[in-house]
Amino acid sequence: MHGLQEIIDEASSLPVEERIIVIDSLMRTLKKIDPESEKKWIEVIKRRRDEIRTGKVKPLPGEEVLSEIRKRFEE
Repeated sequence: MHGLQEIIDEASSLPVEERIIVIDSLMRTLKKIDPESEKKWIEVIKRRRDEIRTGKVKPLPGEEVLSEIRKRFEE
């Protein structure tokens, strides 16, 4: 049996895409997901993905977004 810190360290060393899968899997164990809500979220995700792919929306780097959020909370 792995210790908690060992599990966290191992998961942290995974590529980003795999960490997302681990996080999603763990989150699903915490709360039962309403199928209708999940369906709506998937529609939103696909729409946003398409907006980025077509150039309708330009994504911002994550660090830029976090920096803006920090500034707002400091004011």
